[in-house]
Amino acid sequence: MAARPERRARSAARAQEETTGLISRAVRAELERADGDWDVALKALIKRAIPDVMHLFNETRATARYDYTAYPALPDILKKPSKKDPDQIWEARPRFHHPGYSLKVPGDITVTALDVNAAYLSALKTWLPIGKLEHSTGTDGVEPKRSGVHLITPAEWEHPHLPDPIGDRDEPGALWVTNATLRLLQRLAGPKYALTDAPVIHESWTSGATENFLDALRKTLSTARETAISEDDTLTLEYVKAMYSKFISTMGESIHNRELVRPDWMHIIHSQAYANLWGKAYKAHQAGLEIISMMGTDELHVTGDWRGVFPEGRGVAQMKVKQGDAKASGVYTVGKVAG
Repeated sequence: MAARPERRARSAARAQEETTGLISRAVRAELERADGDWDVALKALIKRAIPDVMHLFNETRATARYDYTAYPALPDILKKPSKKDPDQIWEARPRFHHPGYSLKVPGDITVTALDVNAAYLSALKTWLPIGKLEHSTGTDGVEPKRSGVHLITPAEWEHPHLPDPIGDRDEPGALWVTNATLRLLQRLAGPKYALTDAPVIHESWTSGATENFLDALRKTLSTARETAISEDDTLTLEYVKAMYSKFISTMGESIHNRELVRPDWMHIIHSQAYANLWGKAYKAHQAGLEIISMMGTDELHVTGDWRGVFPEGRGVAQMKVKQGDAKASGVYTVGKVAG
């Protein structure tokens, strides 16, 4: 007999409470071992972040619906190149600066540098291929419930006031992108946005996929993060950040994590973070703000009343003013470029 929905909900809640408890117990153990020395405890927690997050991952997978392949045979396009050569997958990392504004031009247009909280943590919710990647040509492998990497030729981007969703490229032509980037380009070519033409898809390496594969892990880490913020617990906050950032960075071919070799997942999660940032930029633009720059995973510089667009705070669904860079206050001025 199948479990009743309310029983399944209670089981899921109990499982999340138990896995979140693993995080708090680890922090207490390292603090006790360090005799209360915060710095020593943090170093120990960061050192154990990879095995700890893999344990959490395995715990959250215990009742999962999907089996997955931890060591699939990889196509050449996903194999790590030499140290001198860049990865062959283009993740669409942004480096956008509005051509109409400049720091070098005197002016009094106020810009606020915004910071996206826990961008990589949010990006764990993305369509990930579960099994071995299979090759296809044309659009044969492109389906809503498949994911992987795709060789495409993107259309020209004709909106200089908005970041190019493909990122800052040096060369035109075909390139390998992840499913997260392809989905963004296809949405922008659809009737809701109508901002560009659909990309031409030449070939793909894909597998059956789900958007919720890492959702239990994401929720566990998000809950621990929220609790740490509410309790002003910086030690747990840094530990959680180390866990999700190292989980993503070592899930490819890394000597630091032998339990998982999924470079396709790593590239897709990176690209999803950039796609999420593009979505925030477009939301700001639609609300009447100018996008002055958009960089990296979590940096968005805008004019105007951003608090009327985004909730302010440290939560994963909130934005905060970026601190600690060359513009220490997070607020600065630019001038308009003539012409």
